Amino acid sequence: MVAFFSLKKNSRLNLIIFAVMNGIFLFIGGPEIFVILLIVVMLFGADKIPEIARGLGKGMRQIKDATNDIKREINESAKNQGIDTDFVRDINKEVNEVKDNIDDFTGPIKRNR
Repeated sequence: MVAFFSLKKNSRLNLIIFAVMNGIFLFIGGPEIFVILLIVVMLFGADKIPEIARGLGKGMRQIKDATNDIKREINESAKNQGIDTDFVRDINKEVNEVKDNIDDFTGPIKRNR
């Protein structure tokens, strides 16, 4: 299964597939997901599901674009007001250094599940 995930490029899709296959999606198991999918197919029909998914994808894209616009406007207004926003970059740099140090320290240790 690990080789399957390394072949895919979309990490969000990999996470969803992994969650569905392992039954950890919203704390419900595989049989419950199968029943939900069966009900969706029965209600909407197999030919309508791609249209519904396409509409949901467009809606999610619009939400993502709106949030990116809001972030951009906040950053532009902060720069116009003279507010320093470089502290976020510095914090991320420090956090990444700590993560790397932890990875170096725990590298030889393997977890057993």
